[in-house]
Amino acid sequence: MGEYIWAGYPSTMATSASKGSGRVTPSAKAAAKATPSVQSSRYTPPIDRSQKVSPKWQGYLIIGLFLLGVLIVILNYAGVLPGGVNNLWLLAAIGSIFAGLLVATRYH
Repeated sequence: MGEYIWAGYPSTMATSASKGSGRVTPSAKAAAKATPSVQSSRYTPPIDRSQKVSPKWQGYLIIGLFLLGVLIVILNYAGVLPGGVNNLWLLAAIGSIFAGLLVATRYH
C-alpha cells in the first residue's frame, strides 16, 4: 500500500515527465533534414482574368435581394402585405436574404 498516495492515485502519476526535451513532434530543422523538399512536376496555370470578373448585374442582384428581404420584413410588421402579419412573409424575407448571400459568395 506504500505505492499509493492520497485519493487512491498511484504515485507514478505524481512524478515529473521523462528527462527528454518534452517535444513530441520533430522541430522544423529536424524535419527539413529528414525529408528533402521536392517540387512537383505538375504545373497549374493561373486562371484567366476574364473568367474572374463577374457580370455587372450580379452586384445589383445581391443588393436587390438584400433590400427585398429587408423590405418584406418591414412591410410584414407594418401589416401592409396581403394576409396581414404572417410568418410566411418572414420566411420569404429570409429566403431572399439567403439567396443574396449565395449570389454574393460567387461574386468576384
